[in-house]
Amino acid sequence: MSFISFDFLIFLPLVFLGYWFLFGRNLKVQNLFVVTVSYVFYGWWSPTFLLLIFITSACSYASGLLIERVRRTATESNRTAWWISAANVAVNIGILGVYKYYDFFAASLADLFALAGIRLSIRSLNLILPVGISFYTFQALSYTIDVYRKKLQACKDPVVFFAFISFFPQLVAGPIERATSLLPQFRQKRTFDYTAAADGCRQILWGFFKKMVIADNCGKLVDEIYAGYDTMNSSTLALGMIYFTFQSYCDFSGYSDIAIGTARLFGIRLMRNFNFPNFSRDIAEFWRRWHISLNTWWRDYIYFPLGGSRCSTIKRVRNTAAIFLISALWHGGNWTFIAWGVYHILLFLPLLLLHRNRRFTGPVAEGRSLPTWVETGQMLRTFLLVAFGRIFFRSETIGQAFSYIGRMFSPSLLEAPSRLSLILLAAIGLMTALEWYNRDEQHGLSRTTRWPTALRIGTYWGLLLFIYFFAGQTENFIYFQF
Repeated sequence: MSFISFDFLIFLPLVFLGYWFLFGRNLKVQNLFVVTVSYVFYGWWSPTFLLLIFITSACSYASGLLIERVRRTATESNRTAWWISAANVAVNIGILGVYKYYDFFAASLADLFALAGIRLSIRSLNLILPVGISFYTFQALSYTIDVYRKKLQACKDPVVFFAFISFFPQLVAGPIERATSLLPQFRQKRTFDYTAAADGCRQILWGFFKKMVIADNCGKLVDEIYAGYDTMNSSTLALGMIYFTFQSYCDFSGYSDIAIGTARLFGIRLMRNFNFPNFSRDIAEFWRRWHISLNTWWRDYIYFPLGGSRCSTIKRVRNTAAIFLISALWHGGNWTFIAWGVYHILLFLPLLLLHRNRRFTGPVAEGRSLPTWVETGQMLRTFLLVAFGRIFFRSETIGQAFSYIGRMFSPSLLEAPSRLSLILLAAIGLMTALEWYNRDEQHGLSRTTRWPTALRIGTYWGLLLFIYFFAGQTENFIYFQF
């Protein structure tokens, strides 16, 4: 079920009423209700997907219990615990790998042998990628690893654990929650908090605006531009690059806003996933602000175990490159993602080698209403570098990406923006202004509570009218495919 479907508009209030008024008195029953509605939500796409998330949940739950049991009874408890943890990681990564990467590696292997004149026949599986499989798999893996590292006690309540893995607001596209944060919330009695719920509704509205008005309409133009890029002028292709950058941001951060806001309706607090990355002053700051839950996952479970930054320069370069390449592969089996990862390695390494990757850690223009000219230039440069790299991300092949870039830098006539482009530019301008005003808050409508009542209500209705009249037609989110 998609957040922006009519089904969800019926589903959410029914779940809200059942959660608080029918099952709110008994914590165990309330958690069981969460699991049930989450499985309904996820199975709405395809009931067969439910088997995979059940296997992931059951294996991870059992592995946590086994790790703690062998530590109490086995002589070589650490070694046995390691094997249990490794087995669970292997099962979950194996499932993810088959569905997400088998065809890519099979085709790449056949191409490699073809270069040597050997014809290798490998059958493609052509499996349908289950929605959100990467997100809930990584959430489950972090639990097992944390139990093995003794950072967390194994969860003994299966209903609580299954609620942690399947909680429907963040199930299919994150944020990727840690067990240390989310599990305790399902163990404790929740009480309805009107202030938190009201702010959650504001965040949901902001997410709908970004997704339905900006991302979906940008996506429509981007699809048209990429479909006929070989006949379009350079200004149109440059706009396509910019539009896809806003599509990616508004699609994914819009989903996160809806997810976080929806969770607050149920007394659950999810971690922040985006911190206004378009206001980043260099590429290192951008990656600290973008998809925070995944990037901190890479840091804690891959980067730090490899040695992090407390090692030689060569190893720091290796560790950083490994993170970007793994992140590229996480997005899917395509060489365009690898090229996108290499591009960001090349952008990041100079900052790392010059020890400037931690230069910007606070809010931009802190204590001021407007940025300086230097800060403006830094943000514009970073935005354009990110946007340029997204050409590889959006292209279907490496050849198409270079062809697009070549035509974009060719001399050609400017073209007047279409009516849809003008509407989009107005919506993007409104979004950027509100996010700048709230850049040290949680979302783009946080500070509206301080406005006069008429202005605040007028803003909310204005956004609703924008959504009603200019919403795109796409129900899916880009990151469903990851």
